[in-house]
Amino acid sequence: MAEILGLGLTHYPALTAPDEDRSFPLTRTLKGNQRIPQEMKNPSAWPEPMRVEYGEDEGYTSSLEHRARLVAGFRRIREELDAFNPDFVVIWGDDQYENFREDIIPPFCVLAYDDFECQPFAHRQRNFWGEPKDKTFKYAGHKEGARALASGLIDRGVDMAYAYQPLHEPGLGHAILNTLLYLDYDRKGFDYPVVPMLVNCYGSRVIRNRGGSEEHSPDPDPPGPSPKRCMQVGAATAEALKESPWRVALIASSSWSHAFLVEKNYWLWPDIESDRARFEELKAGDYQAWSRLSTEQVEDAGQQEMLNWMCLAGAMDKLDYQPEILDYIETYVFNSNKCLAIFK
Repeated sequence: MAEILGLGLTHYPALTAPDEDRSFPLTRTLKGNQRIPQEMKNPSAWPEPMRVEYGEDEGYTSSLEHRARLVAGFRRIREELDAFNPDFVVIWGDDQYENFREDIIPPFCVLAYDDFECQPFAHRQRNFWGEPKDKTFKYAGHKEGARALASGLIDRGVDMAYAYQPLHEPGLGHAILNTLLYLDYDRKGFDYPVVPMLVNCYGSRVIRNRGGSEEHSPDPDPPGPSPKRCMQVGAATAEALKESPWRVALIASSSWSHAFLVEKNYWLWPDIESDRARFEELKAGDYQAWSRLSTEQVEDAGQQEMLNWMCLAGAMDKLDYQPEILDYIETYVFNSNKCLAIFK
């Protein structure tokens, strides 16, 4: 009989860059988003907590505390992962126009690769760790486990897509790759085999936005999977893996509400109130509250990437695991609120 551990964290991309570069999403949004009313580009129009967090240095001082809290959570999660010593990890992460493009966009896809070779810093001027731009990170896959998972999901009524090789993006997309970089923040190695399960979190914006904050077309795409369906897939994942011989860590990786998706906040700050509501539900172990959310509610709050966490919530609900909240980080300036948690 399998053993399962649940983990939740973020793959916040700006953390890969040095804080002094100030390559924060807000900085890019202020410069590049032409939809923002001119008066809202002036910090005097922002909510007071946002002005305080932005400070006199474009958020640099606040970014140091933001990083410190996240890294403390990553290290705690890595300790838990090492103590559990899984045979492989399953990571739910969103595909933002990386392999999900015009030729095929499944709601979910299990990657049954033999291994992954990635160059996360090839197109960056600098990175936080000072790694060479051409450094290759290699991660093992677990094809047997991925096949068994896909088969178990299909047997349970989930028409699961799977892939043996990439279609467009070599290696891994940023949601999975950043997760692995942060779980190995101190660069001691990451030897656990990886089974990514990609989720079409962006749905109506996956082609329109091409993985970014800017719209390239006025026409919306069909929606992504609903919160209820994500939780059903998570529950079926837990069921399938419980019948396996393996120790498996189930990991959800995403931030919560994303500022660049929240039109009602002028694309400048996340939906603080909606994220607080989701956090209180999670903290109470009321996973089913998430299944009652509609796609419209999720999109209005800019919580598309929370679908990754909803897969995890469905699995934890099925297993009757309770959350240990490591940290919940609210921010107006750094694009998205973030939660770090362990489920046992």
